Amino acid sequence: MVVLITGANGQLGQALFSIERNYPSIDFVFCNSKELDITNKENCKQVFEKHNPSFCINAAAYTAVDKAETEPDKAFEINANGAENIAEICKTYNTILLHISTDFVFDAYYSKSTAYYDKELRLPLKSNLGLTETDVPFPSGIYGLTKLQGEQVVQHLWKKHFIIRTSWLYSEFGTNFMKTMLRLATERDTLSVVNDQIGTPTYAVDLAEALITIMLFCTSRNDWDNFYGIYNFSNEGQCSWYDFAKEIFNEKDIKINLHSIPTTSYSTPAKRPQYSVLDKTKIKEVFALNIQNWKRSLQDCLQKV
Repeated sequence: MVVLITGANGQLGQALFSIERNYPSIDFVFCNSKELDITNKENCKQVFEKHNPSFCINAAAYTAVDKAETEPDKAFEINANGAENIAEICKTYNTILLHISTDFVFDAYYSKSTAYYDKELRLPLKSNLGLTETDVPFPSGIYGLTKLQGEQVVQHLWKKHFIIRTSWLYSEFGTNFMKTMLRLATERDTLSVVNDQIGTPTYAVDLAEALITIMLFCTSRNDWDNFYGIYNFSNEGQCSWYDFAKEIFNEKDIKINLHSIPTTSYSTPAKRPQYSVLDKTKIKEVFALNIQNWKRSLQDCLQKV
């Protein structure tokens, strides 16, 4: 079983690399952007010809959310055109595609507002509800828009796909919110973090394990053709970015003056979803996943940094 991974130098790629030894039956092929440029069709063809993968995890993406507002063409080229190239080549080689997407395809101010949100206050009515795979996406920024376009082209071109939407990804690898908080704590005595954007942190290693579970599921049964489509995955629970930062500092016993502020006090070029908790009922039921609470996964991650 050959599994080809694009974007191998990203958080998810490195998370998969960190656990590959636990799965000796899988031949992982890790490709960084120099080895496999998903925006280059000929390059994609050459790599797939060489390895003929059973599965492809497309973890390559343009993820600079704010920078995308001034580099829309670059974001589109990678997140939409790149996804198109991967979907086409997967179809050619009959490769099952696991395409990674994001909660940024939603704008919590507008998505299914009658069910989840107070139209005037723009706040969740029931915090225990999450966005499902059937809720209508409504991205508000370039990054979310290009990721949605990537989803749509994958759905259009190749039926053998799993689109995995995830949120607030962090790990001991690369650059992410957790590592930024730890760095800032060494540089400052006081820190302000927004408290009115609600979502769920996702440990990249947990996502990596979930992807492997999906692939092993496909190889263990004959009726998996019925299970293709969109799935949500994050850790369990929900919090604000302020709550997330507070938990990081508590776990590491870091003393810092941490202040909660509203989004209006922290302006960014790209608008963030105010509420992007993902409902994981579907992925848990179909693949029998046992998903950890975000606090427990954060503890696991912080032991490695």
